[in-house]
Amino acid sequence: MNKPMEVEIEKSWKLALKELFQKPYFDQIAAHIKAEKELHKTIYPKGAQIFNAFEQTPYDQVKVIILGQDPYHNPHQAMGLSFSVPDGIKPPPSLMNIFKELNKDIGMPIPLTGNLTPWAKQGVLLLNAVLTVRENEPASHAKIGWMDFTNDIIQKLSEEKKGLVFILWGNFAQQKIKLINPLKHKILKAAHPSPFSAYNGFFGCKHFSATNEYLVQHNNNPINWAI
Repeated sequence: MNKPMEVEIEKSWKLALKELFQKPYFDQIAAHIKAEKELHKTIYPKGAQIFNAFEQTPYDQVKVIILGQDPYHNPHQAMGLSFSVPDGIKPPPSLMNIFKELNKDIGMPIPLTGNLTPWAKQGVLLLNAVLTVRENEPASHAKIGWMDFTNDIIQKLSEEKKGLVFILWGNFAQQKIKLINPLKHKILKAAHPSPFSAYNGFFGCKHFSATNEYLVQHNNNPINWAI
């Protein structure tokens, strides 16, 4: 019997996801990434940041989940948090639209940085459905097993916790509704913040104030969305 692969991930998540790391899809993910690296493919985010969402938001601190699709595929952008870019990197258009909605919803000034780590540290799990991507090839790792892994995580959060807010922007994210118990959690849906769809229902969705209202109603501290 093969020894389960040792995964470097924040300790509360390591315990919570122990059985997932022993599933066949996880060996498949690891083998695929290893093979691409041996072919000198550039993969984002860098290895240490693949599980950054979990590092910044321990399992027992999760209050909100903002689901993205896959990491940014251009150099210097991906940092393991959905929609977020490191300090000093220009916020991509979808992130700028998120900031515009925040400004309209709660009056938050448009930030000078696109680094969303302050949200993550307050319990906002910035989870991409796919955790890696090849440089300049969007969705290139969409079928290597990550989706099975993150689907299991979403379902586990739904089953084991209560009073979470799941923020699902766009059709892709909304396909995950079947994994979430609406009797235990708040599900917020809107169009994707991409420039191609933001005017079809993302702008004006007021998801940030709605999130905080729900958290307060369930005796949780609201998120300070200011960055």
